[in-house]
Amino acid sequence: MNKQGQEMFLSFILQRVQEGKEDEAREILLENFKKQDEGTFSQEDIQEFIPKMISLLKPEKLEEVQAVVSQFSGNFGNK
Repeated sequence: MNKQGQEMFLSFILQRVQEGKEDEAREILLENFKKQDEGTFSQEDIQEFIPKMISLLKPEKLEEVQAVVSQFSGNFGNK
């Protein structure tokens, strides 16, 4: 994912997290983006990311976010 895509994804997620959880979500996402940029982002990272983010999201936004993350992870490794 390029920088523009990362910024769009970050914005998308942050708009859907619970009040007061934005900083925690931002930290998780930025760490994952750093790993992507370094080429060290793995399927294991995705598996850790999903439950963390689910716990931070607004319940009514969960399905929408899962669809986007699923699409992203399905494209993972197809650079």
